[in-house]
Amino acid sequence: MDSELAALAASGATTLVSLMVTDSWAHARELVGRLLARIGADATAIADLDNARTRLLTTDATEDEQAITDVRAQWQVHLQQLVEAGSVTSGELRILLASLQRLAATSAARRGTVHNDINGGVQHGPVIQSGRITGLTFHVHQPPAPDQG
Repeated sequence: MDSELAALAASGATTLVSLMVTDSWAHARELVGRLLARIGADATAIADLDNARTRLLTTDATEDEQAITDVRAQWQVHLQQLVEAGSVTSGELRILLASLQRLAATSAARRGTVHNDINGGVQHGPVIQSGRITGLTFHVHQPPAPDQG
């Protein structure tokens, strides 16, 4: 395999692995799944994706980098084999990579740090963390007042 396709497979694997631990995983899985289904890959390939994600989500901090490296290498080899076997063209791999990179950029743009403090007594109603909410109505039932007898 030439160096350009090896770099493309490496970049695809890196982007795929980075998406495995984000909220965008379902979409990324769908993109890769469509490619695998179109080339007639068996269900094992999709199961491998899910297993790799589960491994990344369940490793502790000390194992984290090794798990990422292992999964990235696994998928780099898998993508290279698809191109070498002629199952996927370099153009198809480029399209997949571009889609995954757009998804990763969108996912990164949505990330941020949020810090909320609620103070001032006991809260008897719902507390919602959100950017913007429109057209929402709450019907709050007040607890009965204690007897003043």
